[in-house]
Amino acid sequence: MSAGSTGALSVTLCRDPRQFAALEEPWNRLVRSCPTATPFQSHAWLHSWWLSYGREGRLRVLLVRRGDELVGAAALMLVHRPLPLLVPLGGGITDYFDVLADARYADEVVPALARGLHRAARGAVVDLREVRPGAAAERLYAHWSGARTRLADSTCMELPAMPFDELVKRMPKAGAQRVRAKLRKTDAAGIEEREVTEEEVPRAVRTLLRLHEKQWRGRGVTPEHLRPRFAEHLTRATRRMVRCGEGRLTEFRLEGKVVAANVTLLSAGLSGGYLYGADPGLRDKKVDVATLLLRHEAGRALAEGRPVVSFLRGSEPYKNHWRPEVVVNQRFLLATTALAPLLRLHESQLTGRERAVEALRESLPAARDWRARLNELRVR
Repeated sequence: MSAGSTGALSVTLCRDPRQFAALEEPWNRLVRSCPTATPFQSHAWLHSWWLSYGREGRLRVLLVRRGDELVGAAALMLVHRPLPLLVPLGGGITDYFDVLADARYADEVVPALARGLHRAARGAVVDLREVRPGAAAERLYAHWSGARTRLADSTCMELPAMPFDELVKRMPKAGAQRVRAKLRKTDAAGIEEREVTEEEVPRAVRTLLRLHEKQWRGRGVTPEHLRPRFAEHLTRATRRMVRCGEGRLTEFRLEGKVVAANVTLLSAGLSGGYLYGADPGLRDKKVDVATLLLRHEAGRALAEGRPVVSFLRGSEPYKNHWRPEVVVNQRFLLATTALAPLLRLHESQLTGRERAVEALRESLPAARDWRARLNELRVR
């Protein structure tokens, strides 16, 4: 580790994966003391992701200590394409990024993180994707002393935790009636819910991914979800998160057979449905899986005192039926003053790519179908 000093705080840069692995207990204490942290800042998620996706020599984890106590952190890695960048651990399979700052010392920790990141980014642009509004990273952005730019990132949708009947009442009258009718048919089918234990997670993840592939077959499954490295990561991370109360895996059984399964990631501030799989045959039984899952998750979130039920990223039409709050993540680009031209180059590449994608969507309505077919071919 390389070190610097900021007042009463020490700021270090961890590049050793073994030292990062050894931080589990202090890291988890820090997560619990940071009210803006999401499940994707847990050590279980980040370290598991590194084991499956990390590359030797690229780890860059900023650590802020007050004496021997870990009070701040930013989990990053160095990449070289399309140019030198410091990016969050977690990559494209992670829905939210944030830095961690102990709430007791946040006024000192966030500026210390900004200064430490300034030193670490001497030869690279910092590209912080998927920053949730209200995150601690917003304060880091405000303290940045070099060049900086804020862009919009993914759209997320959230519901307040409340009794499910109250969620149904938020819908238009006709939609609410349809939901109640669907639930009556679902209940009549006799589906049973069961949470998986830590020891059962490997078997349950295999089942979930099999159902997920079956559910999306012919409709453009995300190729990464079917790769061995993703299965390894999801199994390892879920097992650890179930153990320490940061996640759960729920199975839904019909006549003793698992017909749906759902991984939910948990933090003090939210409950997020991360990935599910369902047998397409449930449609023949008039079972609405999305409504079944939401009823279960809303009930658990309310019982556990979590204020938000998050659909996480994506603005799929079925989510809009519930009149959720639309939350747009942010993307922060940061660089030293000397690297401002590199930041502007990166920004222009990103905005140009986004304009091209939007133009394609408008001019070719069939583009989504072609992408689905391409994904299917890549999976095969």
